[in-house]
Amino acid sequence: MASKRPFTEEDFTCPVCCDIFSNPVLLRCGHSVCRDCIQQYWTTKCSRECPLCRKRSTKNPPVNLALKNLSLAFLNYRDPLEELCEVHRERLSLFCLHDEELMCVVCRESHQHRNHACRPISEIAEERKNSMTLYNIVVCVFGVQHQVCHTENSIKKDFKHLHQLLYDEEKAMLAALRKEKNQKTQLMKSKMEKINEELFSLPKTIKELRGKLDSGDIQFLQNMNQETETVRGGLIDTAQYLGNLKFTVWSKIRESISYTPVVLDPNTANSQFILSEDLTCVRDRDEQEEEDIRFDRCPCVLGSVGYSSGTHIWDVDVGDSTFWILGVTTESAKRKGTNSLPSEVWCIGYDSNTLSLKAPRESCISLIWCEKPKQVRVKLDLDEGQISFSDPLGKTHYHTFTTRYTEKFFPFFFSLCSVSPLRILPVVKLSN
Repeated sequence: MASKRPFTEEDFTCPVCCDIFSNPVLLRCGHSVCRDCIQQYWTTKCSRECPLCRKRSTKNPPVNLALKNLSLAFLNYRDPLEELCEVHRERLSLFCLHDEELMCVVCRESHQHRNHACRPISEIAEERKNSMTLYNIVVCVFGVQHQVCHTENSIKKDFKHLHQLLYDEEKAMLAALRKEKNQKTQLMKSKMEKINEELFSLPKTIKELRGKLDSGDIQFLQNMNQETETVRGGLIDTAQYLGNLKFTVWSKIRESISYTPVVLDPNTANSQFILSEDLTCVRDRDEQEEEDIRFDRCPCVLGSVGYSSGTHIWDVDVGDSTFWILGVTTESAKRKGTNSLPSEVWCIGYDSNTLSLKAPRESCISLIWCEKPKQVRVKLDLDEGQISFSDPLGKTHYHTFTTRYTEKFFPFFFSLCSVSPLRILPVVKLSN
């Protein structure tokens, strides 16, 4: 015979929140209610009465340990694979729309989520499943195709520029070669004309040669060197054109191309940002898009490459921007559901004519004595665990933070100015 469950869900349901008991207390009348539920109920009613029988109870009713343990056992029996809240060890049954997080009934009453709109997980899951229709998938595919097309065009444009540089250099070298050829040809014509003139005075020339042969050894060798140089001057300087040809061309191309130490990652950019085509410039805009790994509310963007070791330096031209923040943040920084900066960010910022510095779990430092810079240098020394900020133009060092984080760090950029963009500056000179 099949075993019958000794209890039903109704036996473990709080009469106030209509959910499985969470930390139930035993009232004087014998009824049990969740502690948070009864406290909230009493606050609303302004009297300590039972929500079922209206009998008064003591101010601090004792915890019903037996019911608490049975409720937890019932949850594990009913839904053995259910995930529990890491903080309160209660069943995750709600979804906070403000923070985009799963939470339990205790989280709902906490300071972190108080007054936030929340809905049952089942409703949100159903809505989001329905939104993943064929239409949305097709839109996503077209979005990827557009991104690929844009990237492909950018690659072709950059290589076209490189090809043009090579073509221009080839054209210049061939023009120089033809110019030298004309000069040498003209020189040889002059030599031939001179020889023709000398043919008419051949007897005189023979006499002069005999005189040179009869001269002393030193004078003879000096005259022979002069004749040799005359012939050699009519040759093309081949080494000038072919010697280290590839290196010479590469050196000239390198002079016309700059290297930027940080490149922005468009996939992390808040949708109100416009990034430049070379991904080194960011400014604010009005239109909005959505991407899973973007910052959906905070107007910021990360660098495309994270760092876990070594020393890395980049300069940013802030220009006339009136509201900006620069620094670094961790790879796990929260990107959804908050208008504020990620909690794990080390930064320098400018707003309301004031420079300030901020680090995790540290008070904000106001730099009242500092003028607004035109450029800001960020130095990330992961071997020493230091993050420094300075003004490369004014030679002013603002501050150095010390950190022991072992996560990967990403360059961080925040902007709320659509007039003047933030621009990552290229390295002035590449090392060989």
